[in-house]
Amino acid sequence: QVQLVESGGGLVQAGGSLRLSCAASGRTFSGYHMGWFRQAPGKERESVAMISWSGGSSYIADSVKGRFTISRDNAKKTMYLQMNSLKPEDTAVYYCAADKGFSDLKSGRCDYWGQGTQVTVSS
Repeated sequence: QVQLVESGGGLVQAGGSLRLSCAASGRTFSGYHMGWFRQAPGKERESVAMISWSGGSSYIADSVKGRFTISRDNAKKTMYLQMNSLKPEDTAVYYCAADKGFSDLKSGRCDYWGQGTQVTVSS
């Protein structure tokens, strides 16, 4: 079992920055790829960024490319999402997820999900 807890969300003005963290716990964390998803009110969940277990492969959605950076520290069992130049359209609940299959992770078919953290960007 893997438990995921997000933190770092909040209210920020457009153009500002936030760093989200996703802390994992559980004895079976090894080998899990991890990613961030978001869901805005009235919209479908979308993938934002993914990172492989080793950190050697990553995926960033076009909508956030150049503004968001994903990273992880396996020693701390923590994944991060650095969000810069935030826009009002980035407002959403951000979820972290983990899965041993990178394709499954990208498609949202994830074994484990966090509870989410709210990010609100004011104009």
